[in-house]
Amino acid sequence: MTKKMMLTCVAIGMSVAAMAQVRVGVKGGWNVANVSDANSGSVDKSRSLNSFHIGAIADLPLSPVLSLQPGVFYTGKGTKLERGESDGLNYFKTTTGPRYIEVPVNFVGKIPVGQDTRVFLGAGPYAAFGVGGKNKWEATVAGIKTSGESNIKWDDDTPFNDGDPNKGYDKFKRFDYGGNLLAGIEYKNFLLSAQYGLGFGKILSGTDNSSDDKGKNRVWSFSVGYMLGRSK
Repeated sequence: MTKKMMLTCVAIGMSVAAMAQVRVGVKGGWNVANVSDANSGSVDKSRSLNSFHIGAIADLPLSPVLSLQPGVFYTGKGTKLERGESDGLNYFKTTTGPRYIEVPVNFVGKIPVGQDTRVFLGAGPYAAFGVGGKNKWEATVAGIKTSGESNIKWDDDTPFNDGDPNKGYDKFKRFDYGGNLLAGIEYKNFLLSAQYGLGFGKILSGTDNSSDDKGKNRVWSFSVGYMLGRSK
């Protein structure tokens, strides 16, 4: 066997060994979504909107205590505005619930705390693409109730196009991006986690002002998951 063939076999063997450690799994759960409404980027908790997320992740070990975890999720974000009491004579509520395909790439550190149990902490960026969602409203005026809904309108702007003629304040930007912070616990093939998603871009079409942090996605996510394969 020539030296070149031997090196090729070693490289293939190392690749197979690395791939054998890669795990994939499913993950889903509950979102508490909001949109920042202050220059500082803070939110009004009364405007939080319940939603959900579901998707798949991969776990690529980089060392015994560090992994790279890319994923792809269908996730709901948004906010609500409510005035008055729901059982009162005058009441108004609107909800905006955009849906995205989101791709996070998190670096996750894992700390063993017992047999088959590890606590993990992580952080990383995400990119998202708007695919749907609804605007809903309901109102009560002098005891008479009305309601309605409409599909969310998307501005097909791109991160590289600032002169899109389709801009409008009644539309959402198609693309969103930001960062994640997460923590949780992994036991054998199961995991529980909490994550905070911090949007970096304004979500409404035509809002390109960078002097404040209003109008950006803020999402708490609480997840359960199951990983295929054995944790190393």
